[in-house]
Amino acid sequence: MKGGAEAEIAGDRPTSSETLTSATELDSQSTGPESTADPGEDGRTESEPPVSRTEILRALEVVERDSLAISESFASLFASLRMALSQVTSNSVDHMHCFSDAAGRLQESVLDAATKGNRYINSCLRLNEELKGIDNLAAHLKILRRNVDALDSAVNRLLRIP
Repeated sequence: MKGGAEAEIAGDRPTSSETLTSATELDSQSTGPESTADPGEDGRTESEPPVSRTEILRALEVVERDSLAISESFASLFASLRMALSQVTSNSVDHMHCFSDAAGRLQESVLDAATKGNRYINSCLRLNEELKGIDNLAAHLKILRRNVDALDSAVNRLLRIP
């Protein structure tokens, strides 16, 4: 953007600092060509050539064109930023919906797992209650086994009589 304006200024036209200096001295030059004295580095004074009104107008046109280019650039930049912000916001909303869906599904899965876990625990408790009476049954079975063994040995003795 600045390259074209700098090329125009870099020609035979004065630079922007010279234009500003010349613009402030416009009143003194309108009455007649005068030279202003600036002390140089070695103490001597140098005289600047008078700046014509057309050069000032040309410099102002260049400044105006540059200002318009800068304002268009800023407008384009802000439009791009607005679009990028809109896309980021849209993506954030999409991600929040996705997160919400995932959290809902996870909640459903956790509730389902908790329900199945409670059923399993209740089944285990019922089985435990039912198995409490098995100790008595086991004791009865041991007694029956001994009695059957005793009966078997008695029958075997009776059948072996010589």
